[in-house]
Amino acid sequence: MNWLEAMVLGIIQGLTEFLPVSSTGHLYLGRHLFGLDSAGLFLDTILHLGTLAAVITVYGDEIAAICRKPLGKTGRLLIVGTIPAVVAGITWEDMLETISQTGVTIGWEFLITGAVLYGADRMKADGHKGVDDLTYTDALWIGLAQSAAILPAVSRSGMTIAAALWRNMRTSAAATYSFLLSIPAIGGGVLLQGAKLLDGRAEHIPLSSLLIGTAMAGICGYVAVRWMVRILSRGSLKGFAWYVWVLGSLILIIQWSGLF
Repeated sequence: MNWLEAMVLGIIQGLTEFLPVSSTGHLYLGRHLFGLDSAGLFLDTILHLGTLAAVITVYGDEIAAICRKPLGKTGRLLIVGTIPAVVAGITWEDMLETISQTGVTIGWEFLITGAVLYGADRMKADGHKGVDDLTYTDALWIGLAQSAAILPAVSRSGMTIAAALWRNMRTSAAATYSFLLSIPAIGGGVLLQGAKLLDGRAEHIPLSSLLIGTAMAGICGYVAVRWMVRILSRGSLKGFAWYVWVLGSLILIIQWSGLF
């Protein structure tokens, strides 16, 4: 992977991680375009470092408050919300690696993401809960939605924001909880792939390319977080739903034609 390919993939990762369109699904398409299918889950995870830095930058005050009281209400809600994704990730790791490299189901997954977003958009005006108003049952349901996003083209941010809206959260609070919930999910994935790198099981990619890609992911991720918060407060999710529906349909048509 050269530096230009790394830059493009970093931009894709940064823009699509926090917009509800699935960063992993888009990264698969980018890797396939560049002939980097073998890079797989390792490359995707390392690029997530950039978006992890972005969300920490945007939500620094909230994270600092959680660190001061890690077992306070918000901290406990994040722990509960993280458990389903941890269980799913450990249980289905090998299957996920295969799907990440082959992309055999991503067309259908984009269609599912679109359906969830379209349905959630109708709930936006009804929410009244803030983050600290969530119950542990709410957090568990949102966590279960996040666990579905272990599939490459099911959007993590889309699923968690949709679930939060369905649990009657305000749009701003839904975004905050969703993006805070991304921190342990992304951090855990990076630690797992880092362990593979140390024992020699990860794919070999030039360090310079990883650094460039990660930096671009961080910059674009920061922009995407800010943009998504504004969209949730004033706009509609239906545009994203139509986008992933069209993309998923095109992928299925190409796959069925034998060209992909």
